Amino acid sequence: MPYLVAEDLPAQAAGRRFRELIERGGIARLPGAHNGMAALQAKAAGFEGLYLSGAAMTASMGIPDLGFITVDEVAFFIRQIARASGLPVLVDGDTGYGEALNVMHMVRAFEEAGAGAVHLEDQLLPKKCGHLNDKKLADAHDMAAKVAAAAKARRDLYVIARTDAAASEGLDGAVARARLYMEAGADAIFPEALNTAEMFRAFAERMPGVPLLANMTEFGKTPFFTADEFEAMGYRMVIWPVSSLRVANKAQEKLYAAIARDGGAHAMVDEMQTRAELYATIGLHDYEALDASIVQTIIPTDMPQRG
Repeated sequence: MPYLVAEDLPAQAAGRRFRELIERGGIARLPGAHNGMAALQAKAAGFEGLYLSGAAMTASMGIPDLGFITVDEVAFFIRQIARASGLPVLVDGDTGYGEALNVMHMVRAFEEAGAGAVHLEDQLLPKKCGHLNDKKLADAHDMAAKVAAAAKARRDLYVIARTDAAASEGLDGAVARARLYMEAGADAIFPEALNTAEMFRAFAERMPGVPLLANMTEFGKTPFFTADEFEAMGYRMVIWPVSSLRVANKAQEKLYAAIARDGGAHAMVDEMQTRAELYATIGLHDYEALDASIVQTIIPTDMPQRG
């Protein structure tokens, strides 16, 4: 049913639902959803949580992922995904949009928008995708202060600390940072851009009992692993951050090329979502039925009298 009906809304806060998803065991599979439609389609496929990627958000806006979008712009994406799906969403919080107070503002804004979790990273601005070179790292204690600020600001939000240190400080540096961030109040750790199964296993072995997140992005430094393989390596969450956007963008590219070539979209009709499929996905008829059940035309039965 539509999210407009109070009794159909989740009874628990998104942060609590996200925590339960992680703590029940197994590995949480969190595909990227770059807008409300993607969120609905992921939910229909059976997923119980979603990921909102900064790279996917910025790319969908036609700009690079360099950390210059704002908290309010991200909150817009959070609201549409959380409203559409009702699922707990893990949100990419970049570097926290500033220092400690900025991080606290981000946490409050994201939680109020409906986020279930956020991850913060230990890069300096302008930050980069974790799978690119020459990333600049923040001081570990400065990052720990941001994690502590996030933990202080949240009500239920699940806080994940991401470290990009493996590329420049090695596994020892990444582990040391991760332990510091856990002490500061993080709920889980996201070791970014590990590039072999041995590295994934070694990191997990040195962080016993800590929930870990793996990033299965395409065209990056990490080889392809399945969710089950990540679980066997000791990970509790896996994201596919930009996959939905990559597929959608490739399909759109084909469409525009076909229109330019053929003077119309007729050659692409078989690859389109039909009108009926679109309406079924967004629940058009449910909204129409809800509207009809509440709004009814009142017909006057008496002549108004002159005073």
